[in-house]
Amino acid sequence: MKKLSAILLVSFLISLVVSCSIEPSKMAYGSDACHFCKMTIVDQQHAAQIVTKKGKSYKYDAIECMANHLKDFDTQKVSLFLVNDFDNPGVLIPASEASYLISPQIKSPMGANLTAFKSLQKANTLVKSEKDELLDWSELLSSYKVH
Repeated sequence: MKKLSAILLVSFLISLVVSCSIEPSKMAYGSDACHFCKMTIVDQQHAAQIVTKKGKSYKYDAIECMANHLKDFDTQKVSLFLVNDFDNPGVLIPASEASYLISPQIKSPMGANLTAFKSLQKANTLVKSEKDELLDWSELLSSYKVH
C-alpha cells in the first residue's frame, strides 16, 4: 500500500511540474483571435504573444496590439514577451532580443508598420529612408508609453 501511495504521489508531482511549465501556446493562424483588437491572427510575420508567470497566453495579430495592451497590463506578471521574426514566419523570438523596424515599406496588420527581426543587420538592410526607424525593445516600450 505504501508503494502505491508513493507511486501516486510521484506521478502527481510530475504532472504538476509538467502542467505548470511556462511556454508559448501554439499560434493557430487563421483561427486564433487577437486579445487586444479581436481580429483573426493571420499574418505569420507580425504576430506576438505574452505568457504570464502562471502560464496564461495572450495572442496578438500585431506587435502594436501587444504594445498597446501592455499599457493596461501588469507587466510584473509576465514571464515571456514574444514576437514573430519577420524572416522566419511563424517563429516566435524573445521580444527583448529583437530589433524593430518601423517602415512604410513593410505593412503590419494594424497599420503601425512595425516589424521585428532577430537580426539587427537584417533590419538595417531594409532601412531605405529617414522615415524608417530602428528601435530596440526598451525604445519600443517607451514609444508606446509602457513602463
